[in-house]
Amino acid sequence: MRIAIETLGTRGDVQPYLALARGLLARGHDVQLAAPVQFCEMVAQHGVGFIPLPGEFLALMDTPEGKAAIAGGEGFAAGFKLLKYVRPLIRRLLDEEWNAVRDFRPDLILYHPKSLGSPSMATALGVPHILASPLPGFTATSAFPSPLLPFASLGPLNRASHALATHGAAVMFGKELRARRAANGIDPRTKPSGRAGTLYAYSPAILPAPPDWGTDVLVSGYWFLDTPDWTPDRALADFLRAGDPPVYVGFGSMPGLDPQRLTAAVSEALARTGKRGLLATGGGALGSASSSAHIHLIGGAPHDRLLPLASAAIHHGGAGTTAASLRVGLPTAIMPFFGDQPFWARRVQQLGVGPAPLDRKRLTVDVVAATLAAMDDPGMRQRAAAIGTEIRREDGVAAAIGFIENCARSLN
Repeated sequence: MRIAIETLGTRGDVQPYLALARGLLARGHDVQLAAPVQFCEMVAQHGVGFIPLPGEFLALMDTPEGKAAIAGGEGFAAGFKLLKYVRPLIRRLLDEEWNAVRDFRPDLILYHPKSLGSPSMATALGVPHILASPLPGFTATSAFPSPLLPFASLGPLNRASHALATHGAAVMFGKELRARRAANGIDPRTKPSGRAGTLYAYSPAILPAPPDWGTDVLVSGYWFLDTPDWTPDRALADFLRAGDPPVYVGFGSMPGLDPQRLTAAVSEALARTGKRGLLATGGGALGSASSSAHIHLIGGAPHDRLLPLASAAIHHGGAGTTAASLRVGLPTAIMPFFGDQPFWARRVQQLGVGPAPLDRKRLTVDVVAATLAAMDDPGMRQRAAAIGTEIRREDGVAAAIGFIENCARSLN
């Protein structure tokens, strides 16, 4: 099959789809991956055909407006604050995605929920499409509310809440989507058709498929992209040899308005609890730190190689980083910023593999120190280790490919 994969967002929204693309190529399929231009080099390293999409959405996170929205947002609120900046970019994105898919002539389109135009593109080309998401929320269920809402449960309203994810974007960007459909020769009032199935790229050990989902939905397990050839540089290797395994602290692509305050709080809490810390500065949520024997700063490193060297993890709760820390069996504390991160923070606590989520707005040295101490609990460590064993037994990419191929066969 010729399969077009469309995805948008940060590294956590791209890397799993690259892992899936590699698996599909190994099965003999022809694959084209479309993602923000910032990931061109990463994709090229893995020999996958790549179409660069506009990078303005990703760059928006590093603007003053983006940082302010994310720093001040709770859950999904940050996205609404950025809406006025996003809307002017949507039409160009839809046009470039359409041009790439039209030229590729796929037999099937597999897409991230942020690729809003994919169902209409599939309709225009007369091919099926599969929604593939790193988080739940695009298939209604009474088991839990939409992950984009800041509630652990809405009781009888759980099922209805999923309309936020399934229909919200079509409402917010309806004008742009209708214009693109019209340009594709489709009646703008026509609803896209032909969804062959829905894939969720997370582990059923973390969140099992609810009983009210049908056989057209699969929770496949995570799609990991491993980097076996990475090794620590000399400075990091020396730090690791100098003492006990450190606590990993990193917030991925998340920006920060006051990175020095956060870094100072983490550093002092580590010192107070007698622990060492490996701080990944990443997108800027963490800043520089004064030279210290118990702290080592890095720009970033592959999670699959770095996290097995740690004793615990504190991070932002992105789906990919959460997957990586739980796969290793680390007790995990989450300080969510926006989007689905509060959902994963609650889930980690519910599973007993991490303490209560950290509140960025009320973070103190005492709070961080208490969190570090909580992750030393033997019961928490046992539960985290057991979850890690379950995740490592899974092959999410293989399960997803089997599902994709079965969906395609059922339509022939």
